[in-house]
Amino acid sequence: MVSTSSVWESLSCFHSAEMTQKYLRKCYQKTALKEADMQSYNNCYPFIYYLEQGELYFKQAQLTPLSIQPILLFYGYIHLIKACVLTIDPYYPQNTSVLAHGVTSRKRKKQQYSFLKDEIKIQKNGLLSHFAQEMFHVKHLEAEKFQMGDLLSQIPEMNDTFQMVLAKRTHFPLSRQDNLLTFGDRTLDHYHMSRERLSHFLKEKTNNKIDVYNGSLQILTPELVELPPIRLNIRDNSYSIPVDRSDAYTLPEPIIHYLLLYNLSMIARYETEWWSELLKSNSSDDYPIIKNFLCLSLEKPPILIKNYLFSKLQEGIN
Repeated sequence: MVSTSSVWESLSCFHSAEMTQKYLRKCYQKTALKEADMQSYNNCYPFIYYLEQGELYFKQAQLTPLSIQPILLFYGYIHLIKACVLTIDPYYPQNTSVLAHGVTSRKRKKQQYSFLKDEIKIQKNGLLSHFAQEMFHVKHLEAEKFQMGDLLSQIPEMNDTFQMVLAKRTHFPLSRQDNLLTFGDRTLDHYHMSRERLSHFLKEKTNNKIDVYNGSLQILTPELVELPPIRLNIRDNSYSIPVDRSDAYTLPEPIIHYLLLYNLSMIARYETEWWSELLKSNSSDDYPIIKNFLCLSLEKPPILIKNYLFSKLQEGIN
């Protein structure tokens, strides 16, 4: 697994204004932006500051009690996301509508509240819809609702926690040899598909970012990347596919982390009684699931951001 400290060390290459301007110029030139030179100059320092501020939030979150970690992690993640948006949208933010979070949480009932069954709703405007479209070409999320349990079950590192706490498997592993992925019989039985049919199904779902070779999946990218719904586990560099095909099935994982951290940050800020009782009494299964997710969130979101930024860097900067 890539350590968080090595991620920040890698991202420190962007702390040079000269390096960052070259990087942004290359990003803008790929979109045929006529003002690539000027906008890369204008945005190099905001880009640097977003990364630096995000790093500060994440490092502080490692030192703070669990009770306020969601707030620091969410705002740290927002800053990292904004740096990514600047690589695509040289005029961000063009208006105040993209400054809102872009998500709303429902009013909670105090009796028998379950975090896993809680829902959030996507708003028309805001950072969420903007970066989902700009970074991942995910559109039409407005008014979509997602349950926390469905979102968490899409994260491969949470599989062990779900199995231990709820006796529920959330992912089927994919065997990997070089750039070929194959399914186990249990996966095929669960999906009620033949090996060939499931391969073509996933090829379609990944927008042809994989190919089919003798009934197996052939990854067309040289580096380890997430290809939703094929998920990448950063702890052992393994691939898997989710058991449940919920509405979150094909969401890129950076979006999933944004939604979960948003809701947990809202709970930590505004549902103080429920939040404090959960942390002090360990009264429900929500506690180990949330705790393990927050532990993962100290590591994985920065890695996802680094992978996104470096995927552009690997193409070369002249």
